Amino acid sequence: MGRKFEVRKLAMAKTQGAKIKVYSKYGKEIYVCAKNGGIDPDGNLSLRRLIEKAKKDQVPSHVIDKAIDKAKGGGGEDYSTARYEGFGPGGCSVIVDCLTDNNNRTFMDVRQAFVKNNAKIGSPGTVGHMFEHQAVFEFKGTDEEVVLENLMMEDVDVTDIVCEDGMITIYAPHTEFFKVKNALTATMPELEIDVEEISFVPQTMTELAGDDIAAFEKFLDALNDCDDVQNVYHNAEMAD
Repeated sequence: MGRKFEVRKLAMAKTQGAKIKVYSKYGKEIYVCAKNGGIDPDGNLSLRRLIEKAKKDQVPSHVIDKAIDKAKGGGGEDYSTARYEGFGPGGCSVIVDCLTDNNNRTFMDVRQAFVKNNAKIGSPGTVGHMFEHQAVFEFKGTDEEVVLENLMMEDVDVTDIVCEDGMITIYAPHTEFFKVKNALTATMPELEIDVEEISFVPQTMTELAGDDIAAFEKFLDALNDCDDVQNVYHNAEMAD
C-alpha cells in the first residue's frame, strides 16, 4: 500500500449528546456480539477485541457491562447487519455498516443522507472491491525491518508494513488480528499501540478539494447522525 493509514475512528465527543450516541453504538455492537458469540471474552475473540476498542475510546465500564448483561439474559432486540455502498461528494467511495432492527427504516435513513448531500447510493458490491478487509495496527517507531522480523519469527502473515512520519503501520489479513497483537506483545512488551482495529482499507485514494471537502464533512455528519450506522469507511483524502 505504501502509505500511512488514516485513522477513521469516532472522534472524542465534545458534547454530552454526542458521547451518549457513541456509547449507544458501542453498547449495541457489544450486545449483538455477545448474544451471537457468547458473553465470555476469552471464548469470544470478537467480543474481546470490541471491548478493548471501546475502552480505548473511553466508553465507561458500566455501558459495556450493561450490554453484556443484556445479552446474558437472552431476550432483548433482534438486530441484523446491513451494509450500504456508494459514492460520496467528489466521487469518493463509501461503505456504511449498520446494525438494525428495521431494515426499511435504516435504508431510508442512509439513503436520505446520500441523496441530500450530493452522493449516490449503489447496489451491494458497487465499491466493496476497491477496499481490503484488513487488521491494522499503528504505533510510534522508525525501524519497520525489526518489526517485520519479529512478526515473521512468530509466523504472522503480514500484508504490508509502512513507516511514515515516525509511525509504523502494520496491515494484515483481518483473520490474523489476534496473531499480530499477540506477536507484538510477546516481542515488544513495552510497545504502546495507538491503533488496533479491523477496517476496510481503500486500495486507492480519491482527493477532495474546494467545496467537495465541506460537502463530504456534511455527508459524514449526516451518516453518523443515523442511529443504526456503526461504521463509515471511505477513500477520501483532503487536499492541502
